[in-house]
Amino acid sequence: LKEDGKKAQSDKWMWVTRGGPPGKPSVLFDYDPSRGGQVPVRLLDDFQGILQADGYSGYGQVCRENGLTRIGCWDHARRKFVEASRAAPAKGKKGQPSKADVALSHIRKLYALEKAANELSDAERYRVRQEKSLPLLNTFKAWLEKNASKVLKGSLTRKAMDYTLNQWDTLVGYCKRGDLKISNAGAENAIRPFALGRKAWLFADTSQGAKASATCYSLIETAKANGLEPSAYIHHVLTHIGDAVTLEQLEALLPWNAELPASKKVAQYG
Repeated sequence: LKEDGKKAQSDKWMWVTRGGPPGKPSVLFDYDPSRGGQVPVRLLDDFQGILQADGYSGYGQVCRENGLTRIGCWDHARRKFVEASRAAPAKGKKGQPSKADVALSHIRKLYALEKAANELSDAERYRVRQEKSLPLLNTFKAWLEKNASKVLKGSLTRKAMDYTLNQWDTLVGYCKRGDLKISNAGAENAIRPFALGRKAWLFADTSQGAKASATCYSLIETAKANGLEPSAYIHHVLTHIGDAVTLEQLEALLPWNAELPASKKVAQYG
């Protein structure tokens, strides 16, 4: 990006938040040249509630200032063990699985419970987590505490174990309610098309271009989150926005209010 006082090759950041009330999911992309803690403070403004994110320390400021409850993301913890497993020999001593593989077996059990409880009510899912997930989590934590010191410091496996233990209080947070997710896969899924796309178009050229890209991705991913086919939704908005002169008419064009034919709707994700 061409910005005053910065090299074009310096790191810049596209932030993604996914939230909204029940039935009105929204995905917001926001460009900012900084990765500092002031960015989530700006993005979340006066938001109060639950913030689900990885272990990045930059979220600490907004959690303190807004009094947010922070919960972790098991996808991020799992990914670190996957990387460690790929780097480790297929089998450890005496043909035993590596410690990274053992950790992944614990995590798979947690995800299996979530998959089985997917169609349950929030109250029923909460009961499953209290009766089945928490005992599995306690067993996993005990295993981590027993084995972490046996793994070489600085290795991928040790880093994954330390990360998981350091983030433990937030990682178990999803069990406190039935409507929470085990991971922030919804945001991960939303940002994946952007991550793939930038490999093709490579440059945004200017900060204005990056902000315009953020707006486009926000519209597209929010449409998808609300079960709409993106191109059909954009066509719908462009067709009707010229006639929208009141706030009510503009709000009618929002993805969760837009009336599109059933053939222009897709399955929701996240």
